[in-house]
Amino acid sequence: MSPVPAAEDPLPPAPAGPADAPPGGSAVPGGGGAGRAVLIAGPDAAEGRRLHPFTPLRRAWVPIAATAGVVAQQGGRAGEWVADLSTLLRVLALAALILVFGLYGFLSWWFTRYTVTDTELRIRTGLLFRRTAHIRLERLQAVDVTRPLLARLTGVASLRLDVIGTEDKDQLSFLGEKEAVALRAELLARAAGFAPEEAVRLGEAPERELLRVGPRELAVSLLLSLGVWAALAGGLIAPVVVWWVSSSPWAAVVTLLPILGAVWAGSVGRFLTEYDWRVAESPDGLRLDHGMLDRAHETVPPGRVQTVRIVEPLLWRRRDLVRVELAVAGSKNEVLVPVASRAAAYAVIARVLPGVDLAALSFSGSPDRGSRWVVPVWWRGYALAVSPEVFAARHGRLCRRTEIVPHAKVQSVRLAQGPWARARGVADVHVDTGANGTVTARLRAASEAADLLCAQAARSHTSRATARPDRWMTQDGA
Repeated sequence: MSPVPAAEDPLPPAPAGPADAPPGGSAVPGGGGAGRAVLIAGPDAAEGRRLHPFTPLRRAWVPIAATAGVVAQQGGRAGEWVADLSTLLRVLALAALILVFGLYGFLSWWFTRYTVTDTELRIRTGLLFRRTAHIRLERLQAVDVTRPLLARLTGVASLRLDVIGTEDKDQLSFLGEKEAVALRAELLARAAGFAPEEAVRLGEAPERELLRVGPRELAVSLLLSLGVWAALAGGLIAPVVVWWVSSSPWAAVVTLLPILGAVWAGSVGRFLTEYDWRVAESPDGLRLDHGMLDRAHETVPPGRVQTVRIVEPLLWRRRDLVRVELAVAGSKNEVLVPVASRAAAYAVIARVLPGVDLAALSFSGSPDRGSRWVVPVWWRGYALAVSPEVFAARHGRLCRRTEIVPHAKVQSVRLAQGPWARARGVADVHVDTGANGTVTARLRAASEAADLLCAQAARSHTSRATARPDRWMTQDGA
């Protein structure tokens, strides 16, 4: 890994836009509080721009996959149908299928267009049933550029949009690589409040690299992960046990396949996904570039990080290595740093949680008297630290995890105490965040938990009242 030392001068900010300007425009019918509404487009809708001509080839795979599924389901009967046909009919049938699939891909591409207006991005699709997705620009929180392997070979990219209030990402697949990058920059500038002409002129915001994880460091971290070796051992032992008990090789194969999938996802698949991981700082957030076969360009939006999780597997702690994960409201971007030294990881976290000194956090463990009877052995892994900026809870002994929540991101605070914990004088304090997540300080003394409940509610209220909203491409907020 190669952390880049922070320069004395900050990253040159983009020109300040009207961050406090009202969003403008009328509400989209049926949209409510969500960032996207779906309705039938009228005949006067703008024509818009089409996707890349490569798109029909990609969309033709949908009916191809459906046809292959039907053939596989029929099994031997499909083979009998094909055998009954003459050579000429087989050729004609194949040509007809190719024509139908190609026509489907062409029509789906021809009737898909997108338009960027002053207040929203419109994506129109459908031949018989027209559908228009209205994505309000002020509710954009991330715009990611992804380049799958085949797309990289053909010079195209996909644009994925994270919108506040929606679970699924809208997507424009595919655009030319230069067009995708330019459209991403334009959408982020519009989301920051810049005028359309100025948004096009600004182009891609500048960036400065903060951290880079090399292939060697990533491979070593995977070899030092006990979870990978445990999954591998399970994949070798479980099928043998099933075969010995059931005397059926097919039962062993059925057991082996999902285990092999888990081993692949946790080892080789993870290496391919996190290969050449780069973290860069820009006015529109932290940019993440990674991937060997499928290259992804993602953005950690400013002000949307709800929780930071520091993961320290047992064998990593001897080398002082950590992994940093995120919980971002409305986004599926979960990894910030796959592996790095503690100092390098803390330097990157400082960009996400400005003003927070993680090295200065002082953790206090759970009380001995009551905790050892509620959670035997593992009670020593629980600890808590509270600073003027964050609430931090730690748990785990083999794999230690530290979850950090800024006070301004706390939505609610709860105290939980079961009958056995109440008899032993301990309680749990749950802190709920905006990413539908919960950080729990387990096994605190009952009196401490009650005081913590009231104090945390007050800290969260004060922090939310004084926090300034973050806007795209602005350094000082509104």
